[in-house]
Amino acid sequence: MSGILFVVATPIGNLEDITLRALRVLREVDLVACEDTRRTRALLTHFDIHKPTVSYYEHNKLARGPQLLRDLAAGRSIALVTDAGTPGISDPGILLVREARAQGIPVVPVPGPSAIVTALSASGLAADGFVFDGFLPVKPGKRLNRLKALREVGTTIVLYESPHRIVATVTAIGEVFGEVELVLARELTKQYEEIVTATPAVHLARLAAAPPRGEFTLAIPATA
Repeated sequence: MSGILFVVATPIGNLEDITLRALRVLREVDLVACEDTRRTRALLTHFDIHKPTVSYYEHNKLARGPQLLRDLAAGRSIALVTDAGTPGISDPGILLVREARAQGIPVVPVPGPSAIVTALSASGLAADGFVFDGFLPVKPGKRLNRLKALREVGTTIVLYESPHRIVATVTAIGEVFGEVELVLARELTKQYEEIVTATPAVHLARLAAAPPRGEFTLAIPATA
């Protein structure tokens, strides 16, 4: 009988956000597959959980995935976690989930923190319908074209961005959406959490005044 692949959400910042079910699953599985073994071991140690970990991330997923699938087929249960939040959302874990399902291996979600929902819940923007588009393209032309396509959707748009590209992305949003009331959420659930609503021009002035740090979640309101 095959094992089970548990897709386990972990805190995006505040460790108190982990669920009781996630802790139980992490204690019971045979192996934890994670992006960064150092970060995940720190999380496990904090909760006095002692399980073997193995790396599974963007640059080794094609080589490591088959071994994990063999372990699952042999009856071992594996918890798939990401560095923060829910695996499979802008995350290479989706490939392992897809392959496990294709092979008839049970996949069980263990829900919990997600930066998308966390940011939206405190944004004040309409969230009865929204589009999540992950990270925009790196190349300026493709980034602008993607934003123009998203503008036509006519609903709230949620994006992720790194501190290294946040200025370029906010600039592009200003070019496409004009003086829209853009929500920038940073360091969600952490000590220096910020959720700021302002025009792109105001955000750019703030970003110029202090070097951006931490991952960003952006929410653009629906256009008429």
